[in-house]
Amino acid sequence: MTTLTVREVSGTPLRPEPAAPRETRLRALDGLRLVAALMVAAYHYGGRGGDVTAAWGSSPKSQFPTLHQYFSYGCLGVQVFFVISGFVICMSGWGRPLKSFFASRASRLLPAYWAAVVLVTAVFALPMVAYRTVSPSDALVNMTMLQQPLGVDRVLGVCWTLWAEVRFYALFALCVVLPGASRRRVILFCAGWTLAAAITQAAHQPLLDVVLMPEYAPFFIGGVGLYLVHRDRRDVYAWGIVGVSFLIGQHYAVRGLWNATDPGAFAHRTTLGIVAVVAFGFLAVAAIALGWLHWANWRWLTVAGALTYPFYLVHEHLGWVVIHALHIGLGLPSAATFALTVAAMLLLAWLLNRYVEKPLTPKLRSALAKAR
Repeated sequence: MTTLTVREVSGTPLRPEPAAPRETRLRALDGLRLVAALMVAAYHYGGRGGDVTAAWGSSPKSQFPTLHQYFSYGCLGVQVFFVISGFVICMSGWGRPLKSFFASRASRLLPAYWAAVVLVTAVFALPMVAYRTVSPSDALVNMTMLQQPLGVDRVLGVCWTLWAEVRFYALFALCVVLPGASRRRVILFCAGWTLAAAITQAAHQPLLDVVLMPEYAPFFIGGVGLYLVHRDRRDVYAWGIVGVSFLIGQHYAVRGLWNATDPGAFAHRTTLGIVAVVAFGFLAVAAIALGWLHWANWRWLTVAGALTYPFYLVHEHLGWVVIHALHIGLGLPSAATFALTVAAMLLLAWLLNRYVEKPLTPKLRSALAKAR
């Protein structure tokens, strides 16, 4: 049974706030992370045109005549990631001082990211690899994770999502972690950001767009609301945050990805299909928040969660290199090439986790936490 505490401000009792749940690792969330990463990989390997066409030697449409249509929805794995991120960041930032929160986030993101930037830059510089590498100066700027706002060529195609994550971390740190996380403060943060993002959309001010990210805010906010649901499933305000976030989020997803009127589109996504994938992301995290997936407690899911981030970083560009080597170089069929490329990227992700993240993450976290 959940223990309730009642806080008072100026003698006025507030709604009873549940004591923080004793957090155990939500292994189903680790599994959902991997599902989202595999969705994005399917999109990059078989659900779009562009540079991947050179890897296959022809359009992925001809490689996957039927599946390419489904693969094209894989880009929505990013929105699923953002919902998960909202949940996880609220959970990890609750009751944590700002310095500890910063040390945790920086040590989680940077070691694998630095290794991925170096690895992709080195591979693309090889004479037998046809893809264009960035200049040495731009590669160095990429190490800061600020290449997107600085207008510098990106080493990693997926790093634009990290720029969105960093801005979310900054907003959450300033508005929630710094003053101290509480149910009331988190609700005000979610409501304020939702309203400010809507105003930003109407104001057409580039600076506000950069700071408040109206097209991505609903997914982060929805994830935060789902963590409140995890703390107290009877919290009407939390459910309201989740519902409003889904309604706004599906609008932005449809507006950005629906392309049925574009005759030159690689694949035509339907409105219903986009809404269904967004709903899947919210419902899956909701099921985890409500404890419905506690039975999914297999240890291998923890490994899957650990591999997700390095896999996400390296799978796109290095995957194209592997596809070309297997399909064009060795003549393997499309399906085998696809499966082996995913397996190769998972193996590389395991190596990055084992030899980069595991030794460096705790050292970086400790150094940042102890620094004045």
